[in-house]
Amino acid sequence: MKLDELKKLKTQCLEWKNVKPWYDQLKQVLKIEKEHIKIELNDWVSIGEKDDLTPAEHELILQTAKTLIPWRKGPFNLFGLKIDSEWQSNIKYNLIRPYFDLKDKVVADIGCNNGYYMFRMLEDKPKRLIGFDPSPLTMLQFEFINHFIKSDIVYEKLGVEHLELYNHKFDFIFMLGVLYHRPDPVGTLKSLARGLNPAGEILIDTFMIDGEDEIALTPNSRYSKIPNIYFIPTIPALKNWLNRAGFTDIEILKTTVTTQEEQRKTDWSFEQSLEDFLDPNDSSKTVEGYPAPKRVYVKAKKS
Repeated sequence: MKLDELKKLKTQCLEWKNVKPWYDQLKQVLKIEKEHIKIELNDWVSIGEKDDLTPAEHELILQTAKTLIPWRKGPFNLFGLKIDSEWQSNIKYNLIRPYFDLKDKVVADIGCNNGYYMFRMLEDKPKRLIGFDPSPLTMLQFEFINHFIKSDIVYEKLGVEHLELYNHKFDFIFMLGVLYHRPDPVGTLKSLARGLNPAGEILIDTFMIDGEDEIALTPNSRYSKIPNIYFIPTIPALKNWLNRAGFTDIEILKTTVTTQEEQRKTDWSFEQSLEDFLDPNDSSKTVEGYPAPKRVYVKAKKS
């Protein structure tokens, strides 16, 4: 299937029965037009002020935000409505912020979710900013927010495997919290390399386990109650994957332990979150007995 045909099919899926209630709700919000509203792209991506909307418009915003639950990435503040997402994504963004400059670059965010990171990236004034994510729900969340921000961000309902088919290459690619969801991590990293311009860069993060051996944990069924976690490498193993995929100048930026400050259940998310995924008697382990979630942040260049 050609890329244009695939994109058309993924657009049509918005009319499918299970997605249509979300889509119909969003279409009502798209009728609200506001000019010259205040936009702040800080820890809370904030749009407008309470007095900018009528009571009926406030109710429509509230009902649409509720219809689009769960909000995994954020937080957002829409005209005074605070959408407190499961992940405090500002913590991750502020951690990686010192390690890139996107001005005048063509940038991709793979697994972009609802676009929180891309909205924050606008401050760098990239030449072009494109998000890849096949989820209809997160795309509708993005459209909900971007209707008022009115950015030029392009949201593609595509995955990392479509990068090499895309109609142009990228100078910088982010892939945050995706690699462990892929059954072929080296193949995924090769897809990133094929999507880059010469000397292009990537910045990724992934789960890791401690150790000096070049090995990876392969969870039997679930990891931290997540079913689609395939490989969790040591840092030496991750470096090997990157080398095999065609990357050089590999730089380990940070390692972090996921805390309940960063990931927790809220009224806008799932009924369970990190506190439910860890051993209640030993927070250094998941409920399955594996090492608790720890992340490594890496930057590398295309060879």
